[in-house]
Amino acid sequence: MQKKILLLGSGELGKELVIALQRLGQHVIAVDSYTGAPAMQVAHEFEVINMLDGDALDKVVAKHKPHLIVPEIEAIRTERFYDYEKQNITVVPSAKAANFTMNRKAIRDLAAKELGLRTAKYKYASTLEDFTKAVEEIGIPCVVKPLMSSSGKGQSVIKTKDDVAKAWNYAMEGSRGDYKEVIIEEFIKFNSEITLLTVTQKNGVTLFCPPIGHRQERGDYQESWQPCAISDTDLKDAQDMAAKVTKALTGSGLWGVEFFLTDKGIYFSELSPRPHDTGMVTLAGTQNLSEFELHARAILGLPIPEITLERTGASAVVLATQEGKNPGYSGIETVLQNPLTDVRVFNKPTTRPYRRMAVVLTYDKVGANVNTVKDKAIKLAKEINILYAS
Repeated sequence: MQKKILLLGSGELGKELVIALQRLGQHVIAVDSYTGAPAMQVAHEFEVINMLDGDALDKVVAKHKPHLIVPEIEAIRTERFYDYEKQNITVVPSAKAANFTMNRKAIRDLAAKELGLRTAKYKYASTLEDFTKAVEEIGIPCVVKPLMSSSGKGQSVIKTKDDVAKAWNYAMEGSRGDYKEVIIEEFIKFNSEITLLTVTQKNGVTLFCPPIGHRQERGDYQESWQPCAISDTDLKDAQDMAAKVTKALTGSGLWGVEFFLTDKGIYFSELSPRPHDTGMVTLAGTQNLSEFELHARAILGLPIPEITLERTGASAVVLATQEGKNPGYSGIETVLQNPLTDVRVFNKPTTRPYRRMAVVLTYDKVGANVNTVKDKAIKLAKEINILYAS
């Protein structure tokens, strides 16, 4: 039953996954580009490498001979995954899924062109000249994203012609790896955004978590809540789209599938083949199994009979405001004096502006007013201050 698992990317999501895997008796090696990453603090072993260096990645795989490779971030030389599968190593959820979803071009073309899912109109550009032309064709306002990035880096909205060059430069700065291309998307007038956590199983049906609402700034989530308001028709459409795209990508695990809710129905937005940052709300006990426990079971081939809503919950992030090392925290005691409240400090060794350092979780019984629970989380997150070394 015990598997050796190589976790590629060791942030706060990876940390919670390691804990879930260890509770099931697994052995985890956490990998990241810096020492002291959150998941390294709870893993059995760790490695520090540049995961965009294919040779370095090959050496780590050869050294540890894992049963499973679990990507947690985008900046990985994912084309190597096909070779690892030929070595009978299971890539989670699959080499195809990792390669397609690490690149917005591949996943968008699969969703829109091959599967026929409803998406925003879009074009690609790899030069400023092509970019300017694409913006004219899509129309202003429009959204710009690097094809390879994470946590909202390089994303912006073009609102006037004066923003075009600025958006191009920002996207280039935010691109991860050596892939310098962007996607220009039609600006969708949406009422809200949701994440539909979807679980594909080796020996079971595809399951869906109650939908999670979230709000973003700079392309990165600020707070999330579960459940969120959605019509039965829109939920069914979202589930159908999520089932189609995860089936096409193949493999078992938990996926974070993002949608826009509009007056014209559901639009597919993006997909991550792993636990989703907005899904940290499930750490508030909103479900019978958190997204990390679901992912752990799915990748190990363990049964998941059902997913049930147990609470109304919300999460709100605590962000750093400056660069620093070994930060401290104040206000946690004040926050925890409130009932139905919890805090997770990620214990990252360094800070930078807008880096996610902790999260506040609030919850109440099923049927409680979700806006009240959410507002409480937002208010309490402001009570936590990051202390920077002088």
